[in-house]
Amino acid sequence: MRVYMLRWLISVAVLSLAACTPSKDDSYASQFVSGYVAVHEMFWSADHDTPYPFTTSGEISCVYYPEFGIEVYFEPVGYIDESSIGTPLNKAAAKALKRDGMKPNVPYSIKEGADLSEAVEVGLRVCDEQMR
Repeated sequence: MRVYMLRWLISVAVLSLAACTPSKDDSYASQFVSGYVAVHEMFWSADHDTPYPFTTSGEISCVYYPEFGIEVYFEPVGYIDESSIGTPLNKAAAKALKRDGMKPNVPYSIKEGADLSEAVEVGLRVCDEQMR
């Protein structure tokens, strides 16, 4: 009886290890990468040459899909959650929203005439770091 119990325990242990081991899956979901960085006007000038482009604090986020590229968004504080659709900051993000029939559902928070180049760079860098 003890031998059977020991074999059963070993089998359960091996199966649980196999079930918890990550696989090298090339499926669509396994290639999805995302990330974000918090931004605030007070700290922006320390690391950037362009003026702070947003009217409020928030997050610059990125989403990477191999088929579509890196999408960069801005989400203001108070609107950072799973149901938020941020303001697109690059062409890939704008095209993705249009393709999916979606529109941003956060307050528009980009200053008039703002240079978004560094904000887009921040988002691209976040995804690049996540892919390493």
